Amino acid sequence: MKVGNYRLELKKRRVLRPWQAMLNAVMAIVAALVLFGFIFILAGLNPIDAYQRIFSYAFFNQFGLPLTLNRFVFLLLCTYAFIIPFRAGLWNIGMTGQLYVGALAAYGVFYAFGVNQFNTPHPPAIILLPLAVLGAAVGGAFVGAIAGYLKGKYNTNEIVVTMMLNFMAFWFVSFMIKDGGIFMNAGGRGESFELPDALHMPLLLDVPITIFFALIAGIFLHYLFSRMRLGFEIRAYGQNPNAAAYAGISRFRVPILVFVLGGILAGLAGYHYFGAVPGVYKIARNYAFFGDMAFYGIICGLISQGNPLGAVPVAFLFGGLSVGGRFVQGALGMSFGVDYALLGVLMITLVAFQFFYRYKIVVVNINMEKADVGVLGTKS
Repeated sequence: MKVGNYRLELKKRRVLRPWQAMLNAVMAIVAALVLFGFIFILAGLNPIDAYQRIFSYAFFNQFGLPLTLNRFVFLLLCTYAFIIPFRAGLWNIGMTGQLYVGALAAYGVFYAFGVNQFNTPHPPAIILLPLAVLGAAVGGAFVGAIAGYLKGKYNTNEIVVTMMLNFMAFWFVSFMIKDGGIFMNAGGRGESFELPDALHMPLLLDVPITIFFALIAGIFLHYLFSRMRLGFEIRAYGQNPNAAAYAGISRFRVPILVFVLGGILAGLAGYHYFGAVPGVYKIARNYAFFGDMAFYGIICGLISQGNPLGAVPVAFLFGGLSVGGRFVQGALGMSFGVDYALLGVLMITLVAFQFFYRYKIVVVNINMEKADVGVLGTKS
């Protein structure tokens, strides 16, 4: 493309420096906000005022910030559940099913020890809460192991398997909490029994301590992929399974391992939202909403390029905008779905801007180029 005496060219990047990746992400966010601003204009609203309300409520309000942090923990755990298989070249589309079964397993532990709608005696929280967390991890790992085993043993398409498991888990939850299921609420509502006050997860600034699950997982995964031999095997398998197998890396063990690890984190995400977030403390009747939200973990993982630490600000931004978008929808009297639309525009823009992770725009001076050609011709 020519602009006066200059020509714009695309050149493939040899190295993408961290500051360049950050600049690209910031530019993508600004572009997304500008594009979505037209939605506010069409609705007769001032985009600057709307964005001020979104960001102030999501990130600075005493009521909105805890909601953002809880949404952030959920999204970050789902993102990590996607990233681990992704680094092995595999696609975990089954975070939804894994978190459903993880939540059911946690409530199964509570139920087994006498916690139900009839308030029967049960062991103290110091014993029961760790068991419930462990149950959630095992439940998620079990669902993940199914996909990993089928992939490693029979090379079955993991996308198809995990999507099928999502549907199975969805209806299994419905069976357990509705129409006389054993976890059904005593009031006959289509949701599980509520956890008593004694079994609420401890809070830190109105946020359950499950936030440390996500942060510690991020540090561990960064160390795993950058320093540990296991992380090297996972990355080698992801780059070329045949070459990895030739080097002695098991083509059966790696898929199982990454899906089990991903399932554990997805199961913890299920426990976090259904067993630890204030105001919930049950498998709610709108559990499908959180299952759908788990898919944003895929987008966060792709935007962060599979980097566990890079996923932290992305998940925090998505969590905040989802909360702020829902708030401004009611505050400004907008139609339902503003939060989904905002996240959708942001998602598409961030993914589109990933093009510039691989390519850069170079400005070439045509006159200087001609001068160089003339000099070379003289020398020849």
